[in-house]
Amino acid sequence: MADIRFDDKVVIVTGAGSGLGRQHALEFARRGAKVVVNDLGGAVDGSGGGSEAARAVVDEIRAAGGQAIANGSSVTDDAGVARMVADAMAEWGRIDVLVANAGILRDKSFAKMEIADFDIVVDVHLMGTVKPVKAVWEIMRQQNYGRIVVTTSATGLYGNFGQSNYGAAKLGVVGLMKSLNLEGQKNNIHLNAICPVAATRMTEGILPPEMLTRLSPEYVTPGVVFLASEEAPAGAVLVAGGGVFSVARVYETEGVYLGDGGLSGEEVRDNWAAISDPANQHPYGNAGEQVAKIFRKLQGG
Repeated sequence: MADIRFDDKVVIVTGAGSGLGRQHALEFARRGAKVVVNDLGGAVDGSGGGSEAARAVVDEIRAAGGQAIANGSSVTDDAGVARMVADAMAEWGRIDVLVANAGILRDKSFAKMEIADFDIVVDVHLMGTVKPVKAVWEIMRQQNYGRIVVTTSATGLYGNFGQSNYGAAKLGVVGLMKSLNLEGQKNNIHLNAICPVAATRMTEGILPPEMLTRLSPEYVTPGVVFLASEEAPAGAVLVAGGGVFSVARVYETEGVYLGDGGLSGEEVRDNWAAISDPANQHPYGNAGEQVAKIFRKLQGG
């Protein structure tokens, strides 16, 4: 099969000044894309800022013969996001791929966490995905083509101590992706999520030091390249780290019908083994399929 190429395609990567985003931007450029390198340039906790990091990545791309422009907007700032998209359109006239990668951390146990710590993490990860997606959506609809890759996390899928704010935001991103993927299909807009396990500024204090050398961002970017390609699947959550790739899905058990009269918490308790039995569990493609299961069981199916 032919190599995946992005010649004549325009790619926006948010949070591309370092770590995963930088690696994504460099690889898209190497494969022929015109790249918008977005990065606020702030610290891991979201403080500070400046576009020097984005400009440095642009310099790398241009030095290698590629095309790129820098953008220092925050993904939470409506005007800044609009400017990022407007710059891309003014420079190249289209936007084919958006990789929503920007993020911050404010890790604390929930007992010690302030609401402000929750607000800013949800704002950056969830709304900082929503706003760029919204800004490119109509452009992609008019083109009848678009590829959007959002970034989730194992914390969002499975939880992690001290990251309730981050986990809530990252699972919210998956819900956003799943719904918009259904809306985008008629216009050939595919949405997928990458769930990276990588050594970056955001994970250096979380992952054991001996693992960091085996979890370079270079091992995640190939998954992003595929999810952003013309051959991309739709609605997938791709887990990538250290050369390991897998797909995460939400499964629902078949469950049991307990009857419509005299239901009680005790009946649920007494039937818990059958309710939670993984035999015949199924991943549903949309909410309607799950509701259809409920009606099927009500009718004795």
